[in-house]
Amino acid sequence: MDAWVSSTTARFTRRNLLLITAGATAIGGSGGAAGQSPATPASTRIEPVTVKRRGAGLRGYDPDRTFAGFTLFSPLPSTNKTVYLIDMQGNVVHTWQMPYPPGQSGYLTDRGTLFYNGQIAKVEGGRPGTEYDNGKMDAPYLVEMTTDGKIVWEWRSWEHLDPVADPITAIQDDRDVWTVANGVSEMPDGNLLLSFRDISTVVMINRETGAIYWKLGAPPLAGQHAPYMLANGNVLLFDNGPHRLDQSFPHSRVIEIDPTNKVIVWKFQEPRVADFFSPRLSNAPRLPNGNTLINEGWFGRFFEVARDGEIVWEYVNPYFGLRQNFVVNAVQRAYRYGADEIAKARKAT
Repeated sequence: MDAWVSSTTARFTRRNLLLITAGATAIGGSGGAAGQSPATPASTRIEPVTVKRRGAGLRGYDPDRTFAGFTLFSPLPSTNKTVYLIDMQGNVVHTWQMPYPPGQSGYLTDRGTLFYNGQIAKVEGGRPGTEYDNGKMDAPYLVEMTTDGKIVWEWRSWEHLDPVADPITAIQDDRDVWTVANGVSEMPDGNLLLSFRDISTVVMINRETGAIYWKLGAPPLAGQHAPYMLANGNVLLFDNGPHRLDQSFPHSRVIEIDPTNKVIVWKFQEPRVADFFSPRLSNAPRLPNGNTLINEGWFGRFFEVARDGEIVWEYVNPYFGLRQNFVVNAVQRAYRYGADEIAKARKAT
């Protein structure tokens, strides 16, 4: 779409929350001849995809409590090449068509450009099942390079972590990959915050020495994603919880941690904890008004939650497609941008 910004004349108050539904069917009702039995309704095909059946698009919106802006996301189906930007009413106001599917994630840079993570590597040939030998495992490493490809910094996880001291936390997980780094961010002091999903661990790395000087593992963490440091010095992350060592039920939550004492100072989870759960993917950026945008990535559900835990905006990704032979609407990351940030990005195009 060419338009960047859309508007609406509708006005909604906190007491008159806008709810969007896929449709409704009336049961019973008046009309027809007296004493006549109601007509038998025609059979209707039931949508086989559970997430579709529950409804997609805008689900609810309280404009008095939200951070007004635009939400950016890229669906994960294997053929998707599109990055979407939607307004608070769920209208698509801009799209980017990218050269490589699937859209692992995308975000706007400080320069106002779009950074996109696609997937281009494929391995053909060979005999399936012979990828590993003698107990070898993959382990991640970090590389910082210039835009012309010159490597200026490297960090290898196996030089700073130990397979015995830092084990895979789920005994049912595969052992072909160790640690699985799934999120890295630069902190204000230039050091790095790094998340390892399979060992349920977040670490802080000294950029100059490479040493790990802070570590938090399981419990309380369980397969977490996307940690980053807030302006107040705390760490915010999406704690997926596919296998918790200290609790019976798998469930997700978003937690804010004071790194000085490793205490959880704020969290969001459902009262019945299993009602909120994304075993993989997901992120939860803090918004300028103090709310948190939560991406329940496995089900393509984005919602904004106030500090008191009240949900004030909710949207379900309506763009479905195939991934690993399943129909999904999953989303790796979602971000909210204010009108000023969008204006800056528009100038950069």
